[in-house]
Amino acid sequence: MKKSILLTTALVALGLTPAFAQPGPPAGGAAFDGAMSKLFGDNSAFTATLESQIKPQSGDLITMPGKISFDSGKARMEMNLATATGLKLPPGAAAQMKSMGLDQMVTISLPEKKSVLLIYPGLQSYVDNPLPAAATNLNFKVTTTELGKETVAGHPCMENRVFVTDAKGATNEFTVWNATDLKNFPVKISRTGPEADVTMLFTDVSLTKPAASLFEPPAGYARYDNVQTMMQTEMMKKMGGGMGLPPGGTPPAQ
Repeated sequence: MKKSILLTTALVALGLTPAFAQPGPPAGGAAFDGAMSKLFGDNSAFTATLESQIKPQSGDLITMPGKISFDSGKARMEMNLATATGLKLPPGAAAQMKSMGLDQMVTISLPEKKSVLLIYPGLQSYVDNPLPAAATNLNFKVTTTELGKETVAGHPCMENRVFVTDAKGATNEFTVWNATDLKNFPVKISRTGPEADVTMLFTDVSLTKPAASLFEPPAGYARYDNVQTMMQTEMMKKMGGGMGLPPGGTPPAQ
């Protein structure tokens, strides 16, 4: 029975990985890629508390609290699935994920290295994946239209519609609330997508440059080439091991 529960938990975690462990929100949301980074203007370095609200076209609102650190294109996002709402996990799955160390995740996007690190502190492991091409592209044209003024989280803001267009003519459209008392930092970003509407709310904003160590893999963590191998290997360890790697699996690089 215990092994059955653990395997179910692993499957749940694997199902959530494409949604929350990639460099952007799930269900067609606005990815924190090159286009998104253009919305921060001259604010090239900052840290903040981030709440992502994802409303699928068919489904309930998903709210994901977390933290973000950003420095000249490099982005670190910290998430805890145990604090998310609207995920509709199977009964007991959230508690199992926490006990197995699968609830906390950190993503580090490194455009210069064309890499994204998916880090699981509870497993002391991480995956080094290629970063999607869209996240490394910085050649964009930005067009802004003022829509009005509004107060967001106590900040006087200018509400803007922003179009970010890449070299091939593909355009991303955002609604952005720039805080005039915070060097025009975008304290709220919203985007409507074909699969989901996404809103990102930034609070506790600090425009101080974050520590360089935040964008490095944790020392002593096991490195894997893909999430599936990491999950299966770590689950086998927690279940007593002895079953080896799955067919086609590769051992982690230390």
